[in-house]
This record gives sequence, structure tokens and C-alpha cells, in this order.
Amino acid sequence: MIWVGSFKSLQLILPEIRFADAPLEVRTWVRSEIGLLSPLVEWLMSLIVASRCVRGEEEFVELTLREALSNAILHGNRLDARKLVHVRCRCDCRSGLSVVVTDQGQGFDPAEVPDPMSFENLLAEHGRGIHLMKLAMDEVSFERGGTEVHMRKKRAHEHPDKCHQPSMADGFANDARGV
Repeated sequence: MIWVGSFKSLQLILPEIRFADAPLEVRTWVRSEIGLLSPLVEWLMSLIVASRCVRGEEEFVELTLREALSNAILHGNRLDARKLVHVRCRCDCRSGLSVVVTDQGQGFDPAEVPDPMSFENLLAEHGRGIHLMKLAMDEVSFERGGTEVHMRKKRAHEHPDKCHQPSMADGFANDARGV
């Protein structure tokens, strides 16, 4: 099942989740306001945890989501509330989790990001986020000139026979649509 809608509209339907054996994909967007970061991450994590697609790896996924969304809001869109951050999150208990975060900023060249492990950068206050994302996820790549980050976490290997995927109850809230 695919859910499409603004974060606010999709957030309203969270209590109506049921579980089925099917992949779940959420496509949502949020204004570039730092106050929306934690509610969005917590909501996405509740779906990810419920899906059991990365069982035992949720803390790494949450760290990565926070970092990617924070980078998009702060560095990509520069806190411009007129600009949106788009998130596509796919949970599949057979293959794992994939997340794409897209901002409307100018982008960047990932090759130009200083190595946070080099001696001259060890005491720097910033610059470790991308490094942490790469450590926490199985795959991280930057596309579209650095305005889009693709992340993947392979499925948890324990209990692969227990697939629980959220599915949509009959009604949809506001502009949320099941596709």
C-alpha cells in the first residue's frame, strides 16, 4: 500500500493502522520548519517499528532520519518555510527499508565534504552527520546534485517469516490518499 499526503494529513490517520503482509510506502512532505523535524521522525519511526522491517536496527534508522531531515531543512532549504522537504519511505519486511529525502535547495557535492576522521577535523563542532549516516545504514548515496539522499537498511535477519506491514483502514484524513 502507498500512502501519499502532507505530513499533517497523514499524521491524523496514524491511529487507524492495521497490519497486513504487504510492503508499505509513505510519500509525504513537510515545510522547512525545525519544529516539524521531531514529530515527522517520531511518526515515521512508529511506522517503521510497527512494520518490523529493520527489527533491532531502529535506533540507527532514527539517527539517520534525523540527520537527513535536519540537513534538508537547515542546509538544503536554509529554514525557508516556503520550501518543502519530501520524504519517500518504503518498509518491506522481506527486503528492508529504503528512504529518500529531497530538499529544494541548491545541492552540494558530497566529494567536497571534509573527512570528519582526519586529524584537522577531529575537534570540529560540525561535519559528522553524513559520516554517521553512512555508518548507520547499509547504503547511502546523494543524487540530483546533492538535493536528494537515498538510504537503505537491509531487512533484519531474525524472524523473517513474521512479516507485519501497516495497511490503511478504510477512511483517509484530509488530503491523504491511498494509492
